[in-house]
Amino acid sequence: MSNSQNFTSSSIIFLLTGVPGLEAFHIWISIPFCFLYATALSGNSLILFVIITQPSLHEPMYYFLSMLSTTDLGLSISTLVTMLGIFWFNTREISFNACLSQMFFIQLFTVMESSVLLAMAFDRFVAISNPLRYASVLTNLKIVVIGVAIITRGTLTLTIMVVLLKRLSYCRSHVLLHSYCFYPDVMKLSCTDTRINSAVGLTALITTAGVDSIFIVLSYVLIIRTVLSIASPEERRKAFSTCVSHIGAVAVFYIPLISLSFVHRFGKGAPPYVYTLIANAYLLIPPVMNPIIYSVKTKQIRKAVLKVFHSSVTKT
Repeated sequence: MSNSQNFTSSSIIFLLTGVPGLEAFHIWISIPFCFLYATALSGNSLILFVIITQPSLHEPMYYFLSMLSTTDLGLSISTLVTMLGIFWFNTREISFNACLSQMFFIQLFTVMESSVLLAMAFDRFVAISNPLRYASVLTNLKIVVIGVAIITRGTLTLTIMVVLLKRLSYCRSHVLLHSYCFYPDVMKLSCTDTRINSAVGLTALITTAGVDSIFIVLSYVLIIRTVLSIASPEERRKAFSTCVSHIGAVAVFYIPLISLSFVHRFGKGAPPYVYTLIANAYLLIPPVMNPIIYSVKTKQIRKAVLKVFHSSVTKT
């Protein structure tokens, strides 16, 4: 038993998968992925930079946006090396511990993104329903506490999942279905009882993204009720326009997640590359789209970005 456990924890090598059936085109496929990674990394870095350097953006809404950009950066970096390694060099091997580390951070940043979107929904609810108390409700200290709670929640959830994976033995095929380590993929390769792992994984999904989505919807029900009670049509439009960017961020996070779930459940006859491309899009679309959405739809961010570019041009 100890030999099996040693093999499981230190010697096992997993094989990642690129785009099945399209291996000959990996170099060409890498071109759009490189563009998406460059967009995600530069866009989120720019959002963080303008929020840090522009005093006018030192408000609760933009602090939460900086948290969102940080999680998007982490999510992009977590998959960057393995995905491009497969496309460029056909580097498929990944050690067990490295795989668990990658899985931990991918799932951690996903859980954190869901939590940040919930915090941003609460921010919009407070700003619209009780604007006079907005600054006193969301103080800097409370925002720090929310940030620590988001990190703690994700870390505790993922630590339990990783510890449970480490106790398993792996004696089947070591080929994973994606170009990164994904909790269900690793779990399915075990030759021991995984019912506890399945139950913990499902519980984690329900208590994070599931619960968060319910409270986000509830927040918007209350926001809509508040907006409709405003007498002036112009004020109603102005109040609701402050939520457009957040609604877009929620959409680009949950729509790929739902699409991936539907494909896995109902797309049994779909070509293998469809699963892979949708799974990759699920992790890449939010980091790519969030900076674009907030730069286009949020006037203050757009002005700050233009100001930074203007300053750079002036200095050169």
